[in-house]
Amino acid sequence: MFESAPPNSINLGLGEPDFDPPTEVVAALCESVQHGGNHYGPSAGLSALRERIAQRYCDRDPTTVRENVIVTASGSEGLMTAALTLYNPGDEVLVPNPGFVLYGPHARLAGATPVAYPLVEKRKFQPDLDALERLVTPKTRAIVVNSPSNPTGAMFPESTVEKIVEFANRHHLVIVSDEVYEDIVYEGKFASFWGRNDRTIIVNSFSKTFAVTGWRLGFLVASKRLAIELNKIHYHIMACPPTPAQVAILAGYEAGDRATRAMVREFRARRTIVDRLLRAIPGVSVVAPAGAFYVFPKIVWDESATDAAQALLARGVITTPGDAFGSLGAGHLRLSFAASREKLRAGLEIVREYGEQRAAR
Repeated sequence: MFESAPPNSINLGLGEPDFDPPTEVVAALCESVQHGGNHYGPSAGLSALRERIAQRYCDRDPTTVRENVIVTASGSEGLMTAALTLYNPGDEVLVPNPGFVLYGPHARLAGATPVAYPLVEKRKFQPDLDALERLVTPKTRAIVVNSPSNPTGAMFPESTVEKIVEFANRHHLVIVSDEVYEDIVYEGKFASFWGRNDRTIIVNSFSKTFAVTGWRLGFLVASKRLAIELNKIHYHIMACPPTPAQVAILAGYEAGDRATRAMVREFRARRTIVDRLLRAIPGVSVVAPAGAFYVFPKIVWDESATDAAQALLARGVITTPGDAFGSLGAGHLRLSFAASREKLRAGLEIVREYGEQRAAR
């Protein structure tokens, strides 16, 4: 769809912040490259960065130390490492539907079977614990969770996190928690899965926090026992994470979160604009996202979401059909508000005009 977009299309399908990295991060990267920081490092990442990440998680579990942390080449590599470490042929893995596009394929690549659990609009995209109980079998090995969510923007409250942990403990499941968007929150308080049992793997990334999606750097947090096994697979995937980028991210931590907070303030303002404009479009319903920078409106037009996305594409607006994220995404579009306020208003005006045309039929 991106390749077939008309020239100068408004991109509301973008899954990355439209900001530059903090100046301290860029300066540290350049300095590292220019002063010899271009060689192999430890497989699990630079000790100083691992220590700093561990400190970040001590408020969730005071016993968190460097040995719990593995620096990866992106959150995506972290997810793949977790899948290849945990899943065996014949296993079943509970994955969200709709959910990020890698969860199911990663299970299949490891020889396991993904089993989708529902996240529906009428429940504000929160998991149904009764549905989870019906889906679990003796073959179930793990449950994948994502809060705040890509594509829905939903975030689990503390009570839901506690119930999922209780469910996983009862069935002896590993929790793979994708927390990449934890710093981009608008409503409520983010609740991490870390520190609640010894069978949880946290997948996280610096891509969104520091606006460095192209650098491909993330991390895993796990029990020391699991971290040893994860690092074996991680080594075979990519030997070691890139050294200059790690140095730069460490400088970003030391500089504080001022740039991240400014980015989130702007995203919050854009969220308000997008929510208001979507609610004015005929045949569209929307759950305001609590986090991330996506909204997942449901369209009640006489066509599929894929057809609607193609029609909008021809009019110069790029969106993502919801069924790209699972069968329960059918009838939804994913819109990203990682675009300027001007582009958001212009793009949603095109969506409004198209929605009014569909409603008039």
